[in-house]
Amino acid sequence: MAVAALVLGIVAIVFSFIGLWWLGLILGIVGIILAIVAKKQNPTGMATAGLVLSIIGVVLCALVFIACAACVGGTAGLMSSLT
Repeated sequence: MAVAALVLGIVAIVFSFIGLWWLGLILGIVGIILAIVAKKQNPTGMATAGLVLSIIGVVLCALVFIACAACVGGTAGLMSSLT
């Protein structure tokens, strides 16, 4: 489970940069859950790394979502002021 959490954390970070933030957010949350379970069963460094990477992935995906929402909102406001 620690390896799966580590992989999901890495994939969540990658997806946040290529525009699939919604999928990265889901995978990051699953990675956090797997890392917590893995740390309870066998506390290793790999479980901790998976937890940290999954948290970073979720935060990055949330920031990308907020940035996209702000861009869409700003564009909508600009377009409404032009018409």
